[in-house]
Amino acid sequence: MNKTILITGGLGFIGSNFIEYYLEKHPDFKIVNLDKLTYAGELSNLSSVSSNNNYTFVKGDICSKQLVQELFDKYNFCHVIHFAAESHVDNSIASPDAFINTNVVGTFILLDAARSHWMDGPFKIKNDCDGNRFHHISTDEVYGTLGKEGLFTETTPYAPNSPYSASKASSDFLVRSYFHTYGMNVVTTNCSNNYGPKQHDEKLIPTIIRKAISGEQIPIYGDGKNIRDWLYVLDHCKGIDLVFEKGNAGETYNIGGKNERDNLYIVNKVCSILDEVKPSKYSYKNLISFVTDRPGHDFRYAIDASKIEEELGWKADENFESGILKTVNWYLNKYTS
Repeated sequence: MNKTILITGGLGFIGSNFIEYYLEKHPDFKIVNLDKLTYAGELSNLSSVSSNNNYTFVKGDICSKQLVQELFDKYNFCHVIHFAAESHVDNSIASPDAFINTNVVGTFILLDAARSHWMDGPFKIKNDCDGNRFHHISTDEVYGTLGKEGLFTETTPYAPNSPYSASKASSDFLVRSYFHTYGMNVVTTNCSNNYGPKQHDEKLIPTIIRKAISGEQIPIYGDGKNIRDWLYVLDHCKGIDLVFEKGNAGETYNIGGKNERDNLYIVNKVCSILDEVKPSKYSYKNLISFVTDRPGHDFRYAIDASKIEEELGWKADENFESGILKTVNWYLNKYTS
């Protein structure tokens, strides 16, 4: 059996962490990483595997139907793990068109290429494609916002509130439809806020660290009371691997860290760590400043991960306090070396 996996968006934050993890854990598989190398991708994210014979990088756009078909023809992929997405909410407010193209149209092109290569018709899988799987990586933002109580489950109704989350919700529905209409072997994972090494500089935690050590004001939206469930990226990678290998076709699995923290706690925690490991004349907390909240800013996200825990035996290895220490040290090394 051919053992070549197409991974899209593998030079981004979560994708690059996953490829490193997967190549080490599954040396019998080959990976072709298709990445457009937008501002969110970074070649250096995978410098550790660039010389690995089981790794191939292809620069290209998932929205190019011709390219995607050519890659399927050339490599005869047995699986697709689809990370590629525009994901920064602020950017989706300013320029929603890129989010519709990449997240909706791009997902459709990948799904349809997989369908035509793996299937002879609805519910008719080609002889050598029996175990082929399409794994779609999504977000908890598709569920909208929570009040002070409650958790997102796999059956929570979708209620996206930004162009970003609406585009991801649309792609989730497309993936679902290919299971119900064609019988294609698909799984979807919806994760909570990831943090850890290799995250783009624009995101909250890297921004706090970067601004603090350069002595700049650290901007926090609104009153800083927005709550997120924080998931260490390596824990997410382990969850993806489990669902990819053992999850039931057509199912969705939520992956969350059970680490709810508001933005105020995050910024104070990071500043406290920096005060200890890289002390300045004054506490870094003096740099915290509050800026106008963004439109449609969801109050709280939190995931109930009991399905993946009970069915597949996953659990997060890091709590926020252990994970954030590793994260701060990684970024200090990046920003000061």
